[in-house]
Amino acid sequence: MTVKEVESQAKNRMEKAVADLQTAMSHIRTGRASVALLDNIRVDYYGTPTPLNQVGTLHVPEPAMITVQPWDASLIGPIEKAIRASELGLNPANDGKLIRIPIPALTEERRKELAKKLHHVVEDHRVAIRNIRRDANEQLKKLLKDKAISEDDERRSLEAIQKLTDAEMAKLDGNAKAKEKEILEFR
Repeated sequence: MTVKEVESQAKNRMEKAVADLQTAMSHIRTGRASVALLDNIRVDYYGTPTPLNQVGTLHVPEPAMITVQPWDASLIGPIEKAIRASELGLNPANDGKLIRIPIPALTEERRKELAKKLHHVVEDHRVAIRNIRRDANEQLKKLLKDKAISEDDERRSLEAIQKLTDAEMAKLDGNAKAKEKEILEFR
């Protein structure tokens, strides 16, 4: 393994951690409706837990409403049950063909809970990035020990890994601040 491979591998892994944070944050509720809220909901489809977006069409017709149009009308009951059973605190209503899910305004207390949850998710991703940095540093130390690189190369690479870590941490913090602002914003 070369210095470039170690740096490239660390960069790819850190970018994946930031992308994973984006995905994790899309599941944290804000004051407005988003179909991403329902990504983790599974519906019992003939005995198989199936993602909600694979059994119907999800749509956001207005900022405080999500609609689900099941492809199979017999799934209306199980879809409603799955949404109610989720920890999102949503109360769906159906008219026989379409399920409407009103997104209630968040209370100040609920907003603070969600902000706390966001901080935990972000901290988990910070730890992941630090672990990636540690792994890369250990690989560089091993290359030095095996005399595959010089001490100068190792020092330069350690600095490059640290700069990369700082940049990725800044992205995490920027994304987290934006999401926290969105959560705490009153509508």
